[in-house]
Amino acid sequence: MKYKVSMFLILITAFALNAFAQEKLTGLQIMEKVYNRPTGDDMEANLTMTLINSRGGKRVREIKQYSRDFGAVEKKIMFFVKPADVRNTSFMSWSYDDPNKDDDQWIYLPALKKVKRISSDSKSDYFMGSDFTYDDLGDRKPNEDTHRILREEKLNGEDCYVIESIPKDEDYMYSKTITWVIKDKWIGLKKEFYDEDGEYLKTLTIEKYDNIKGFLIILTTKMDNVQKNHQTVMELTDVKINIGIPANKFTERMMKRGLK
Repeated sequence: MKYKVSMFLILITAFALNAFAQEKLTGLQIMEKVYNRPTGDDMEANLTMTLINSRGGKRVREIKQYSRDFGAVEKKIMFFVKPADVRNTSFMSWSYDDPNKDDDQWIYLPALKKVKRISSDSKSDYFMGSDFTYDDLGDRKPNEDTHRILREEKLNGEDCYVIESIPKDEDYMYSKTITWVIKDKWIGLKKEFYDEDGEYLKTLTIEKYDNIKGFLIILTTKMDNVQKNHQTVMELTDVKINIGIPANKFTERMMKRGLK
């Protein structure tokens, strides 16, 4: 009888240890969950981009944004509505599931009346005077970096994993990033960027997110560039999900046409 009880305890203990091992995630697995967090098949929203300089002066830009997941590729397009000096400017990005395929990005400037493809050398340029680079606006794939868990801690009342990500490409614009990922929600609540020299460059913070139609949607983000003493706030409003946005919305022809 004692032998049977002991064997039972051993089996239970082994099962518990195995379950614990299965639940323990790696840094890569955590970042994959962030990357793959569902946000619906398509989305339409108004986007307000506020640029704040070192003196507190603000420039506000109003944008209409659309996105759709086609399975192997996710397409996004945005049209600048206000002010007049940027009206009819448009930007489009295609992000591929293929880990070996880079994002494609284009910008249309009305003064030139031409759609320009963003080259790989230009991905480090800042987008329309903001603190977001063209690369920041794309979807960086988890396999492009080496990830490790630094620690677990609370941030703004949320239980988070703190993940250090170092690019495999030594020529990448950031030497590393550190991300605070909310457990079970898989949202990067905060992300620090370090420049090519390893110096602290800027921080992205999620200031608001909400559950819309069962999807956790990030609504307000702030990028604080400490080296330039400049900030950019992005705020989504009037968010509509799964409304059947047509495929022909995401074309160069539509970029030129703009909002009609």
